[in-house]
Amino acid sequence: MSLPAPVHTPRCDADLPASPESVELKLVHAEEFDRSRKSSRLPRPEKVDANSRIMWEYVIPVVGFHALIPLAFTTYLFSWWGVLFLPIGNYLFTSLGIGAGYHRLLTHRGFRCARWLEHCLATLGVCSLQDSPARWVLVHRLHHQHSDKQPDPHTPRVTAFWAHMGWLFVDNRELSSPATYDRYVRDIMQDGYYFWLLRGLNWVKVYAAHALAITLLGAGLGYALSGQLATALQSGAQFLCWGVVMRTIYCWHVTWGINSAAHLWGYQNYETREDSRNNWLFALLTNGEGWHNNHHADPRSAQHGHRWWELDVTFLTLVAWEKMGLISELVRPHQATLSRKNLAA
Repeated sequence: MSLPAPVHTPRCDADLPASPESVELKLVHAEEFDRSRKSSRLPRPEKVDANSRIMWEYVIPVVGFHALIPLAFTTYLFSWWGVLFLPIGNYLFTSLGIGAGYHRLLTHRGFRCARWLEHCLATLGVCSLQDSPARWVLVHRLHHQHSDKQPDPHTPRVTAFWAHMGWLFVDNRELSSPATYDRYVRDIMQDGYYFWLLRGLNWVKVYAAHALAITLLGAGLGYALSGQLATALQSGAQFLCWGVVMRTIYCWHVTWGINSAAHLWGYQNYETREDSRNNWLFALLTNGEGWHNNHHADPRSAQHGHRWWELDVTFLTLVAWEKMGLISELVRPHQATLSRKNLAA
């Protein structure tokens, strides 16, 4: 069966095929991998000041979800079946939704696919509760344009906490400016589905709908296996707790860790003009996003693991989809022209 033709998407000013950091692709020898870099401290972005309001729409859900963590380990809500939602949910929502959808496809156009598949990946990203596709892409393109310099929205040169999650809690007026949206995500805003998600917080409604669906799935399975309403209610609560709340918290922190830890700790394959690092721990936790120095050296590449041992499960998934004919024009590193011997040196 033939697939719908992929849709060409207009490019915006910030969505460039070349690295916005204008990097020098210079291999760093092994003895230099963990060298310390004296980074100058930066103030918060200039559009964040004393008049900036607290973003309660972010503070309340983040604090609220974390307050529920102790309940997850009570006898009523703890379930090993629920714990399985962490790796499964991490793959579906973090790797496919955020890593493949929001990041490698929408932000960097690292591959092309039919519109229905693009929207499915974006919807999985929405179900990670990391904002709408348009705002997520805007923030990330701005980050690449000014990485670890003003006005990077989340550089750890401010503080590690700021880079990890603090930047979410204070209004950065640049991130809500119509001019910024027009410059960085014009291509995203021209898609009716993404525009709809942004309006009226419809992306939050989609997240709530997926949470309800997972809860009902758990309740249905509980009733089917036991025939008892009490068991169905408990199973539904467990699926909600572990399949939605705990999984969302996990996805938050492994994604935020790329902004913080992967600009602080790790090694470098390439000399770039910012502080990006390849962090093996977050690479494992995110199925490939933690090879962050590789990514900053070649942002458009959908392959983040450049050395043979740098496992990138998200890219392997994309390769499988390419062989199945689901995606096309999968962008690989232009550094691949370097010999394997030199890359491993």
